[in-house]
Amino acid sequence: MTSAAPRTADPDRLWSVDDHLEDILTTVRALEPIELQLLDALGCVLVDDVMVPVSLPPFDNSSMDGYAVRVTDVAGASEEFPAVLEVVGDVAAGAADLVRVGPGQAARIMTGAPLPPGAEAVVPVEWTDGGLGEGPATGMRARSLAPDGAAGHVRVYRSAEPRAHVRAKGSDVRAGDRALEAGTVLGPPQIGLLAAIGRGTVRVRPRPRVVVMSTGSELIQPDEQLDSGQIYDSNSFALTAAARDAGAIAYRVGAVADDAETLRATIEDQLIRADLLVTTGGVSVGAYDVVKEALSDVGDADEAGGGVEFRKLAMQPGKPQGFGTIGPDHTPLLALPGNPVSSYVSFELFVRPAIRTLMGLEDVHRPRVRATLTAHAPLRSPKGRRQFLRGTYADGAVTPVGGAESHLVAALAHADTLIVLPEDVTSVEPGAEVEVILLR
Repeated sequence: MTSAAPRTADPDRLWSVDDHLEDILTTVRALEPIELQLLDALGCVLVDDVMVPVSLPPFDNSSMDGYAVRVTDVAGASEEFPAVLEVVGDVAAGAADLVRVGPGQAARIMTGAPLPPGAEAVVPVEWTDGGLGEGPATGMRARSLAPDGAAGHVRVYRSAEPRAHVRAKGSDVRAGDRALEAGTVLGPPQIGLLAAIGRGTVRVRPRPRVVVMSTGSELIQPDEQLDSGQIYDSNSFALTAAARDAGAIAYRVGAVADDAETLRATIEDQLIRADLLVTTGGVSVGAYDVVKEALSDVGDADEAGGGVEFRKLAMQPGKPQGFGTIGPDHTPLLALPGNPVSSYVSFELFVRPAIRTLMGLEDVHRPRVRATLTAHAPLRSPKGRRQFLRGTYADGAVTPVGGAESHLVAALAHADTLIVLPEDVTSVEPGAEVEVILLR
């Protein structure tokens, strides 16, 4: 497996959370823009401002099924003294040849149809007898069943103000307006707007492709039978889901056994479809920490700036971490610890911002707020470590969920925040104000 030169690791250095994150975000670069069809651009970040070529709506049109009328012809109309107008034709949505509405006349009009010349307002069909002479109508009869409905006379029972029930040309956006700003994440409403103004393709930064793999010979897939000493592989599922939630196209690789050569071969196979690689497990100091063994010596000394460095961070959980670039394209790789909580917290702090950076977003971090701690006892934290505890947040208060141990998957599943205890804090009393990272 080819790679740039290994980063020089200082085994005695204790990295801060901020320094490790800064190293990641200064290394990772936004993906190059591409032109995509609209549906393929869903979830991508817009590269350029998009201007409106044609106003929306592009013409005055009716917001109701009813009759297009002149205001003076229906002035003072009531059920006792209705205005009786000659129906001169139909105006359907998409109509090109429009009838003209003259004095004493009306045109039957459908929702979205252009306002015909001469008409000044639309009266809903419920304000009329629908041309049936039987009192207020509840709707129009289908043209296929009553083609004569576009002729004859209609009684109008209410007056109408000028422009009543008329959507004005450009009332949504006008030609020359900016429809969407560069940096916008394209969701369904934005895709709809682009289609509405006639854009079939758009220039975006593509969603990054993220490959996630777990390591460990003890891991088996869900639905298989557990044997002695085995556990189910949950990390790869959680992190793949988290990558997709962050906006990536994420691929999950089945757990790799504790064999350095197998892992190296697997990573090399995955490089072809990866903008970012994420491993979990095998980064500590044990005899079977395969990720560290497989990647520590990877590199080519003739090329600068690459390779994977394994570090100790001043945080809990998640002290052991790895980061670097590998392969001919210098693909970023983040190696996370194997305990479920450690890997997920590490993802939120380091991998998610990297994914959002690849997408080309300006704000890559989860929102943070201050909250009042609700707890039965003080929270404890080791001195010199930034601790991230799981919690639930509501109405300005946060409550811890589970303990500080890094294997508590069930507690993690019920948490929606991380409670942040700084490096210089060893105890926090109930009622104190703390910083929390909102996860949802």
